[in-house]
Amino acid sequence: MNHLLHRLCTTMAACIIALALHAQDPNFYIYLCFGQSNMEGNAAIEAQDRTGVDPRFKMMPAVPYKNSDDIRQTYRWYTAYPPLCRSYTGLTPCDYFGRTMVANLPDSITVGIINVAIGGCRIEHLMKDFDPATLANEADWFKNYMQEYGNQPYKKLVACARIAARSGVIKGMLLHQGCSNNGDQQWPNKVKTLYNDLLDVLNLNAEDIPLLVGQLLDRQQGGACWGHNSIINNIQKTIPTAHVISSENCKGNTDHLHFLAEGYRIIGTRYAEKMLQLMGITDIKMEHTAAYTPIYDAIPSITKESNYKDNTIYNLQGIRLGTYNNPIDFQSLPSGLYVINGKLIGK
Repeated sequence: MNHLLHRLCTTMAACIIALALHAQDPNFYIYLCFGQSNMEGNAAIEAQDRTGVDPRFKMMPAVPYKNSDDIRQTYRWYTAYPPLCRSYTGLTPCDYFGRTMVANLPDSITVGIINVAIGGCRIEHLMKDFDPATLANEADWFKNYMQEYGNQPYKKLVACARIAARSGVIKGMLLHQGCSNNGDQQWPNKVKTLYNDLLDVLNLNAEDIPLLVGQLLDRQQGGACWGHNSIINNIQKTIPTAHVISSENCKGNTDHLHFLAEGYRIIGTRYAEKMLQLMGITDIKMEHTAAYTPIYDAIPSITKESNYKDNTIYNLQGIRLGTYNNPIDFQSLPSGLYVINGKLIGK
């Protein structure tokens, strides 16, 4: 009897420890990243990209693959040494997004990313209602990419996100896609459907989960799809919680579609810059920078009725800072220009 009691207590203790190890950690911030080849990473990974990776920056593989001498298993967390998508992919915006995030957050915070991206995919391939039967006429190389995700990347992303949410908190989404939908005026609505479906299936609120959307290689860098940036730039008209990430002065490859390694470092850093700003962090350390003109988020239109109901304070970047109805919110702001009820207010 004593022996059985001892075994029972030991088993119960082991279960309690296992549950504790898998408990959700509010200081583990998780970001879902998806798109096509620029999100999966096209540039060669250089020596500087393999060193100095903080263990607080983690990644969860959506597919199993070999990284150096290690096999990364699906649904497990690893220190985010590149590549962060699949074994034969390159540097991605996720790399320097995560590096910049942990460099600017307290030591108590861990950042994790999940990257589901397929070179050449259209936004439709990433959506919930994508029909794998439509792959019949696609090129073999693309079929092989899709097959790694069971031909349904949406389901793979959701499966990873659900498992990740057991150990942390989903804080945002990063998208880089558009070349395969170049000029598609319905693209913002399709992105909205994808975003809303992910929010719904994961029980998330849009107000808590910003969507950061990166521009394609721009005209000055010879981008073949630079015209689609005019569609991306207006994404907030369709998705109020979306924010555009500039690709200005991010060096491009001679294929006119992809960034060079330094371009990925810069745009990845800019994704982090915006996410940190949305968290109220403004004194941001950015190791990889290039001059660019900030893309100001659209400030919501003010109607006569909303003058009485919405006294939200915005800065000139369109970031919500508080409400004018609460004097403390305005008094605590530094000197500068702000938008309140459609009027420019100086302080």
